[in-house]
Amino acid sequence: MAIRPLCSLRTIYTHAYIKCEDRDIEQPQRDTPVAQRQGRAFLSLSFAQQQQQQLSVARWYSSIIARVGGTRLLPRFLYTHTHVLHHNQFPITMSKPNLGALIIEGKTKRVYHLKDQPKLCYVESKDMITAGDGAKANELAGKAEISNATNARVFELLAGAGVETAFVEAHGPTSFLAKKCSMVPIEWVTRRLATGSFLKRNPGVRECHRFSPPLLETFYKDDANHDPQWSEQQIVSAGFELGGVKIGQLEYDAMAATTLAVFEILERAWATRDCVLVDMKIEFGVGPDGEILLADIIDNDSWRLWPKGDKTQMKDKQVYRNLAASATEADLQKIKMNFAWVAEEAALLVAPARAKSHCVVFLGSPSDLEHGRQIARQARELGLEAEIRVTSAHKSTEDTLKILAEYAGKKVVLIGVAGRSNGLGLVLSGNGEFPVINCPPGKAQDLEQDIWSSLKVPSGLGCTTCIYPQSAALAAAQIHALTDHRVWSRLRARRLNTLVALKRADRPEV
Repeated sequence: MAIRPLCSLRTIYTHAYIKCEDRDIEQPQRDTPVAQRQGRAFLSLSFAQQQQQQLSVARWYSSIIARVGGTRLLPRFLYTHTHVLHHNQFPITMSKPNLGALIIEGKTKRVYHLKDQPKLCYVESKDMITAGDGAKANELAGKAEISNATNARVFELLAGAGVETAFVEAHGPTSFLAKKCSMVPIEWVTRRLATGSFLKRNPGVRECHRFSPPLLETFYKDDANHDPQWSEQQIVSAGFELGGVKIGQLEYDAMAATTLAVFEILERAWATRDCVLVDMKIEFGVGPDGEILLADIIDNDSWRLWPKGDKTQMKDKQVYRNLAASATEADLQKIKMNFAWVAEEAALLVAPARAKSHCVVFLGSPSDLEHGRQIARQARELGLEAEIRVTSAHKSTEDTLKILAEYAGKKVVLIGVAGRSNGLGLVLSGNGEFPVINCPPGKAQDLEQDIWSSLKVPSGLGCTTCIYPQSAALAAAQIHALTDHRVWSRLRARRLNTLVALKRADRPEV
């Protein structure tokens, strides 16, 4: 079986966790001065030199696995531990795909059947940049590799949030595997700020007018007619039948809701890099099992991206569109540098957080363990790290405060689980600056009386109270979402999936 290490793009000095036939191997050097110096040195290399370094790392990890005699080779995570953290599912070596016939070739990509995987396809990016429905086109060496890396990171972020996509995995420097889709011939455009073609179509609107909520526009894919704008009614009335699915109102609503959620998730992520996502376009397809999936490629051709919200610093394909004449070599090199910058910044969107969002469930008694486990389980599903501690604020106050002190300086939300007379949540709130959520356990018939010790708190304390484990975990996640775009993305995708599930269920019974 081929070895597919998961490797960092910017730094090769990592802490690896590799599971191989129930045997763990660790290289625990992390955050050492030497590793940080080596990481900074790696950043100074050219893109090609960085790729060569990655190949060396891949071979090194392969040799480790070979030494332990593994046959089920499954490298899972490589974490970088410099201040330029990357977590990039970017395979370095892989068995050559068993390509079938060419399905379609576009301006910037080719799509192939896979002979041994009929539900998947192989998408290969091309070293081409185009504008104006192909009227302007240039070869740009290295663009395919950069775009593929950006695309992989974007879909990794969306999949981690819980958005259903066609993307399966990156498959080499310029290609990836995806679920085979029958593409819906509509471009879905979301706009936060008014600019570009919107201003031409809507004279009188000032540039950078902010749309709240973001504005959704749809365009029928037709190069000969320059992709005319279509309304919701036109799309539904067209009656597209794709992969055994007729695109009706339900399908339109699901795609529209997903488009907005995808934009907001990426907007929130890019804001952590001090970049404004101005607008973006995406496409959908009907998957091999009849599901509507976010599909195609999302890379630097797909959006307008303004660092610091400054249009003059734009890093996207609009720089190429704005060229009045044929692109010079200097123009193309500048554009390539912009694309590489976006790929590197996109990698940071999925890098492990230096300060992870944490939830600590304090139990007043071992008898509350199952209640606490429900909270912790729900919290982990929302992207939080969760742990359980047992201490009695009444019977061992000093121990409770010692445990509380262990979390000083960390991003923590505390959840107090104590019934009857709840002193635990109050002690935690009164002796620290952490958000505290009370979630008392107990039987329903007792809760009516027990709840008051969590609700009627002394002045100066600010506890929140929830009676259900899921609600307590959700409240903790919402607090962390204010500063953690990954948790925010989980919550946003959760809301999207609930909406889509309700619409799918709302079918009149005959």
